[in-house]
Amino acid sequence: MLSDPIADMLTRVRNANLAGHERVEMPASKVKVEIARVLQEEGYIRSFGTTEDDAHRQLWLDLKRATKEGRALTGLKRVSRPGLRVYRGRQEIPRVLGGLGTAIVSTPRGIMSGREARRLGIGGEVLAEIW
Repeated sequence: MLSDPIADMLTRVRNANLAGHERVEMPASKVKVEIARVLQEEGYIRSFGTTEDDAHRQLWLDLKRATKEGRALTGLKRVSRPGLRVYRGRQEIPRVLGGLGTAIVSTPRGIMSGREARRLGIGGEVLAEIW
């Protein structure tokens, strides 16, 4: 059992991206699927999906390939963690790299990007920053 499955997900994606893999797989959960949805909407990954292996659900992500300009995904950072939760109001949601990156926020309306949360005027728990 993992104490922080979101950090495990981000680490798997970071390692696969740095190693140049096209696909990464991990145990699935509703929160991980929603984070993958935000990553796809923001253009960091090509696609994602789930598969049923025996008694376990697996989440897979297809990463974008590196081009001459660089990778689509440069860095991932876990912000709120089990030992120190980080909550921000609608005015305090961070702008990652001056707006070039994305904050992933868990709000009462679901998991969404920081940009979307600011547009809707709601705050929540800042799960991760991606650039």
